[in-house]
Amino acid sequence: MKVLFIGGTGNISTSVSKLAVSRGVELHLLNRGKRTSGITGTKSMSGDITDPAISAVLKDHFWDVVVNWIAYTEQDIERDYKLFRGKTKQYVFISSASAYQRPLSHPIITESTPLANPFWQYSRNKIACEMKLNAFYRDDNFPVTIVRPSLTYDTVIPVPIGGWNQYTVVDRMKKGKKIIVHGDGSSLWTNTHAEDFAKGFVGLLGHQQAIGQSFHITSDELLTWNQIHEALAEAAGCKAHIVHISSDILAKYDEELLGSLVGDKGTAAVFDNSKIKRFVPDFVATIPFHEGIQRTIRWFESDPARMVVKEETNTWIDAMIDRYEKAFV
Repeated sequence: MKVLFIGGTGNISTSVSKLAVSRGVELHLLNRGKRTSGITGTKSMSGDITDPAISAVLKDHFWDVVVNWIAYTEQDIERDYKLFRGKTKQYVFISSASAYQRPLSHPIITESTPLANPFWQYSRNKIACEMKLNAFYRDDNFPVTIVRPSLTYDTVIPVPIGGWNQYTVVDRMKKGKKIIVHGDGSSLWTNTHAEDFAKGFVGLLGHQQAIGQSFHITSDELLTWNQIHEALAEAAGCKAHIVHISSDILAKYDEELLGSLVGDKGTAAVFDNSKIKRFVPDFVATIPFHEGIQRTIRWFESDPARMVVKEETNTWIDAMIDRYEKAFV
């Protein structure tokens, strides 16, 4: 099977690339050459998908599957439709589980949960991409499959304040400083290790019955946000000194948190994975968070350059905690 990944070396896609190669996929990675893949067995293609000249790089290829890991807007979808119409048997769009209805009208998320997020433009853009692709599928039989990852981690720290590409939250924990957990920390959430996600995703590649379908792929492990931060602290060899502040208040003082908290992580997320398990019967998530986050911490600490501590983040956290405690404690 000849597969093209546009991207393929990121937090999620690296694990997918490695598993695909191990299963005999002829995997081509298209990127701008700013980062080497370091993935044995892949074939590199140099080019920028946003450059009109990319059509010359791709013109002699026919693909069994094309996956775009870095499509975010309707314009990206229109471009890909023109590039790959008649040139692939399957086009996989990476959407987002944040596209699901917020707030939820039913506590269990399935693939038929409505798509509507008034709080986050990123999510609305993903919804618009899905709508355009579904129209291309209906009107022109463009062979689309939509995948909606939720919070998937490997080389990122999956907490919303001081985490992700930062090491700030861990640094604060190790120094005994207070950290912020949104809400009262009791809402349920699902973190998924990228290696588990990869098992479900690779099983969809070349899957004839997946054409025209959408899927989310997550772990079945449910943890509260308190438990997530406590597991992170344990992996770092320290304790979490938690201050709870509501998502609404946090978003009031940082507009970026309106989307990522109020429009996503501030509400419980319980996913029904029965659909991906029907289509990919051997899919099962086997990496519990307490184990996966230990791997992530080891990855960060294996290279001091990865342990980025942002003073502006520290300053904001300290100011929020000080403001909150003066008002309520």
